Amino acid sequence: MMKRTLIALLFLSVVNTLKAEDSYYSRLEKDTLIIGNKWIERKFLWNNGNLITFSLKDKSTQQTWLNRLKTPDFQLTKDAASNGNYTSKEVKETAIHPNYLAVEVNVSLGTLSIKKVYRIYEDSPVIACDVYLKGSTELVLDSKATNAADRKNIEFAEDMKSQQMTAILDQIKLDGFHWQTKIVEFFDVTDWNNNLIQERSIIPYRKTNYRGNLLVAHNNENNKGFFFLKEAPTSSVQLAYQGHDFTIDFGHFTVSGLGLTTKDIKPEEWTKAYSSVIGVYSGGELQQLTALRNYQKNIRRLLPQRDEMVMMNTWGDRSQDSKVNEKFSLLEVEKAAELGVSHFQIDDGWQIGKSPNSALAKGSFKNIWDNPNYWKPDPAKYPNGLHPIVKRGKELGVEICLWFNPSVQNDYADWQKDVNAMVNLYKEYGIRTFKIDGLAIPTKQSEINLRKLFDSVLEQTNNEVVFNLDATAGRRAGYYTFNEYGNVFLENRYTDWQNYYPYWTLRNLWQLSKYVPAEKLQIEFLNKWRNTDKYGKDIFAPNNHSFEYLFATTMAAQPLAWFEGTGLPSEALRVKDLIKAYRKIQHDFHLGTILPIGDEPSGRSWTGFQSLNGNQGYFIFYRENTAGAVGAVKTWLSAGTKVKCTAVLGNGKTINTTIAKNGTIEVTLPKINDFVMYRYEITK
Repeated sequence: MMKRTLIALLFLSVVNTLKAEDSYYSRLEKDTLIIGNKWIERKFLWNNGNLITFSLKDKSTQQTWLNRLKTPDFQLTKDAASNGNYTSKEVKETAIHPNYLAVEVNVSLGTLSIKKVYRIYEDSPVIACDVYLKGSTELVLDSKATNAADRKNIEFAEDMKSQQMTAILDQIKLDGFHWQTKIVEFFDVTDWNNNLIQERSIIPYRKTNYRGNLLVAHNNENNKGFFFLKEAPTSSVQLAYQGHDFTIDFGHFTVSGLGLTTKDIKPEEWTKAYSSVIGVYSGGELQQLTALRNYQKNIRRLLPQRDEMVMMNTWGDRSQDSKVNEKFSLLEVEKAAELGVSHFQIDDGWQIGKSPNSALAKGSFKNIWDNPNYWKPDPAKYPNGLHPIVKRGKELGVEICLWFNPSVQNDYADWQKDVNAMVNLYKEYGIRTFKIDGLAIPTKQSEINLRKLFDSVLEQTNNEVVFNLDATAGRRAGYYTFNEYGNVFLENRYTDWQNYYPYWTLRNLWQLSKYVPAEKLQIEFLNKWRNTDKYGKDIFAPNNHSFEYLFATTMAAQPLAWFEGTGLPSEALRVKDLIKAYRKIQHDFHLGTILPIGDEPSGRSWTGFQSLNGNQGYFIFYRENTAGAVGAVKTWLSAGTKVKCTAVLGNGKTINTTIAKNGTIEVTLPKINDFVMYRYEITK
């Protein structure tokens, strides 16, 4: 009996080990720490807890890269390592994230404590690393990073603690001289920027620094590679920035920049630095981008009833808060329903407090909580609170959302009051989508307190709240920070100032969608009938496109109707059939890996998006103002692939074809400025 029991226990042990190896695992064997899943494995020399990468393996092809460095991956001080320890636990899924393994490694470097938490998900060839610091240290300051003219004299010892410090987040040195490397820098502050990515393709040579959030290194000898993603705001707005993010020296690749100064490190409390992510792939650009996207889709789960939206926000018509009241909101909800819109967001002006953007009063964001009623509905505008609007919205199937500006003073010291305000709005009215505006993140403490704010709201609302994080101005989160909290409100564009062109907005989405999940961006379309005189005879003016086309330029993202519904002419309501049909497939379309196809939007291109999901997916093709009714659009499908394309939206006929040698597919659209969306199926 005992023998049978022992055999059974051994069998269960083997089964559990196999199960762990199939999902994710970690183990410390003598002097080696191993972390992996079925796609990737990274081995480290333990080195008293100050880890040194030994190898990086792409398990899909059994490609193993050996690290040629003998120094720790993370470098900050030259103190000897002590007190190293390791723990590993599975973090259970929530409405925000799926299950993942968190591998925690602690080590002391002199008086400084380092905590590294490696995150690994089941279906992603990626290992992320979050770094936390605690204690005290006299760190090496990067004397080259700060302009000498900005420095005070050496008597100001306290100011020295506010300067940049040299720190390596992660690094690896690999054999070979044939690394084709791409570095991508991103830009937000979109009120001032209309070119949001810059790609640099280089062959690594001697030690050179580069700016960016993403580095992809492709080995031309075996058509395999890896990437580093720095989870931080864009380079131009990072904290304690040392002037670069990556350093490359032949096959030596380094991620640097903690986003911390010496004074940010506290004796008894962990402070989080910027995170670094490493991923592997075999093949070409599609495999690179798919590996990255598999990771990104794990940071915040896309739930159809919470995260999918076609939102209407009236601010795009420039009335600001002058019209906002109960009567106006009720009329707008009616129009939203007529248009087929799912969410109606009341922007600035619904609250008692007056912001600086108010057209009615000269308000301020300073000392918001001097008025304890700041974030309650204005009784003069909403004598019955928001109840009538919420009630009518429910009757019509339109969810009511609000604009909110956290109290910025003293590094968001009043964050708990902001939490209470939003949670009260959630409890009383069911508001669960907030546009977060006016952020300024100039210090680490402000970032810490903002994270506390968002986390607390999610915790108290059962993870139901979605934050639309405005990226239009100031030092904000960019594309790779706060991703677990909602989506990104990308840009303000207005016909009033003639800075809305459909192809400009489409181009920004098209370029970003390669590296940022399109479904996590809010992209606007405007009332094309406003301000037509300001555009004159401009052939790219909004009015030279159908309203359906303007909506279609946003479909790869979360569409934002950036106008007053009551200001539309009656002909605009014809778009409702398209919007309603889109909403039926919106989530299925967004579940795939959405990547740009065709040529970059220019107003004269054949362009579009492809959503890849195994042997099926979707295409959106746009014919801009270009000659010829037939376009050859380059896709992510291989030459010789047989596909059947069934039109689901827009103007197009069923296509049964074979993908051409260069990956292109022929598309027919008889009219300029037109589109078609297909559901495709690979038949062979």
